[in-house]
Amino acid sequence: MIHILNDDLIYEILSIVEEIPKGKVASYGQIAKLIGREKNSRLVGKVLSMSELYGKYPCHRVVNYVGRLVPGWYQQRNLLIDEDVEFKDNNHVDMKKCQWDC
Repeated sequence: MIHILNDDLIYEILSIVEEIPKGKVASYGQIAKLIGREKNSRLVGKVLSMSELYGKYPCHRVVNYVGRLVPGWYQQRNLLIDEDVEFKDNNHVDMKKCQWDC
């Protein structure tokens, strides 16, 4: 089996996450598209789940395509509120207002 995940790919994903400005969010699919792997949004999620091994990145600024927060990551909402991200409800960012236009 070929391993898709390597340090170059991990840092490519994390470097894009690092560019998301405060007050904005990006989707996993949006990041996957930016690295030329538009069908690999789950791969982006996997990398973000282990990002702490590679340094400090603003992974809280990444949500799914409809703005849903990461299930079980209760601090994510507070981190986004601190950056003035607007929400549609308790679990969904208002993507129309807050999606990163990259």
